[in-house]
Amino acid sequence: MRDFALAPRTISHSSGGLADSVFERAELDPTLPVLARRPEGSSGGWQEVTAVELRDEVVDLAKGLVASGISPGHRVAIMARTRYEWTVLSYALWTVGAEVVPIYPTSSREQVEWILRDTGCVAVVVEDEQAVMTVGSVCASLPRLRHVWQLDADALEALTERGRMIPLATVESLRRIVLPDSTAVVTYTSGTAGRPLGCALSHRGLASPVDTLLEGWRQITAPAGQQPSVLAFLPFSHVYGLMIQGVCIRGGLLMAHEPDLSEEALAASLRSFRPTYFYAVPSVFEKIYKNFLRASQQAGRGALFERAADTARDFALACERQRLGEGPGPGFDLRLQHALYERTVYRRLRAALGGRARRATSGGSTLNRELSLFYEGIGVYVHDGYGLTETCGGITMQPLGREKSGTVGRPLPGVDLRVADDGEILVRGPSVFQGYVNDEAATRAALYGGWLATGDLGRLDADGYLTITGRKKDIIVTTSGKSVAPAALEHRLRMHPLIHQAVVVGDNRPCVGALLTLDPVFLAHWRGVLVAQQDPSAREENALREEIARAVAAANSTVSRSESIRVFRVLSEPFDQANGLLTPSMKLRRDEIVRRYALEIDAMYQARSPGARRTPAEDVLSWDDSDNVFR
Repeated sequence: MRDFALAPRTISHSSGGLADSVFERAELDPTLPVLARRPEGSSGGWQEVTAVELRDEVVDLAKGLVASGISPGHRVAIMARTRYEWTVLSYALWTVGAEVVPIYPTSSREQVEWILRDTGCVAVVVEDEQAVMTVGSVCASLPRLRHVWQLDADALEALTERGRMIPLATVESLRRIVLPDSTAVVTYTSGTAGRPLGCALSHRGLASPVDTLLEGWRQITAPAGQQPSVLAFLPFSHVYGLMIQGVCIRGGLLMAHEPDLSEEALAASLRSFRPTYFYAVPSVFEKIYKNFLRASQQAGRGALFERAADTARDFALACERQRLGEGPGPGFDLRLQHALYERTVYRRLRAALGGRARRATSGGSTLNRELSLFYEGIGVYVHDGYGLTETCGGITMQPLGREKSGTVGRPLPGVDLRVADDGEILVRGPSVFQGYVNDEAATRAALYGGWLATGDLGRLDADGYLTITGRKKDIIVTTSGKSVAPAALEHRLRMHPLIHQAVVVGDNRPCVGALLTLDPVFLAHWRGVLVAQQDPSAREENALREEIARAVAAANSTVSRSESIRVFRVLSEPFDQANGLLTPSMKLRRDEIVRRYALEIDAMYQARSPGARRTPAEDVLSWDDSDNVFR
């Protein structure tokens, strides 16, 4: 082993199950608002739900589950978006000792059948009639499935009515026999490299990172004297979303739900709910930045925004060096410039997040360092953390007052972390999962000697900060024997406003290449700017190709020549769930993408035209002269 980060002191966690926090909060502070929901048919205001009201809803629904034959150890799937009912239902299931099996509502018929059969679910809760039909089409192969409940058909109200005659003592007795090491959730991996695996997560495992984060970081979720509030919009079907739900319920944070992931719906909810803390995945932070840039250019203030963005990054970098003891902090001129842009630019940018959030968390994959510095510079520090489905969420976090952008922070208290000789990150701690459901061989391969082999590659610096460099299975080896981790190049490419997605290829090829998709909104804006220039000699295709080539050259400047992209192809359609190239957790299915676009990749390399040595930008432009970026 090369690097080893020993855990600081361990946070002690409460006993019992996850549902206990609902009951304990209702006893300690019954009138505290814990959830916010929109009245039915309303798209505007929010109605607060107190701790005691939530407890009573959970109890009434738990009675209905008991009346329907749901018992401790039964598995019940929830196939729904991030909505109010998801939270109430999950805590009702945990109250009676049942296990929750999250399923992405966009999952295919085959995925739904596999998960329901693999877990032996006795019931499934869906949102609408379409989902009922999906489940109904596979029921014949699911002999254990007894109930299909539809949220939009008032299933929870019917369950509550059915449980009226069940005594409260029955629910209480079931809740009290739930042990910390009982399985709470069986959640499935993203399946980027094949069939998803079901991870058994215990009540203790899910509570561990949540309680640690609350003890060490709760104070940053809101200004002093304000109740913290969070808008939940990422899927609870992913462990990241489950962890955020746990932080809110266990910590007494006010949580609202936004099931619609469209930009318009999310923007409206942020403006109306105005959370004090924001959490998302890197693609959301990238999209927000690109929207800032596009809006400023459309308003004729593109140059002003770029100067303000540069100042924000410079200011954040100076602040980072100061808190790490490496510099004096921002100088007078920089502070003056920053104060000017605070009045004219930054506060307006923060308004896009509701105007109150001054801290945020990014998870799911690593956040680009330049983007992190930008957000810190405009007054919203983004804590980039690291975790897996198999670790019940977060295992690292930025230490307060010693944050370092470009890393995912240090191991949480109670978590030990190693980097093996081949660069793989190994982890052990109280949040490590119980194993893969019905797959002992996969469990043994992932867990050995008390350590979880994460499959991720990284490095620890002298101060114990972890930097993620990629996935072990994603490493590309060219015909010259050069090993290339694609993540850094892909992150840098996505920073260009025109580039939506990037997949670096090159396994068994003479050089590294890239498949790119374009951001349709920014592309339309870019075309409008090009037309406004009224340059008859500038053909759109050539101009676009040159712009993308500059983005590739900028990405190449961050790596060695042998690791740089020499060929690229712009595809006509994005990688998404509909075409099977994106997992429900928004991860790329690399193997499937390479298989689907094998002909395009072959053509891309065949069109390579090596010549005399050139500058990096000229080099990129010369490799694929016959490429049509609108293919």
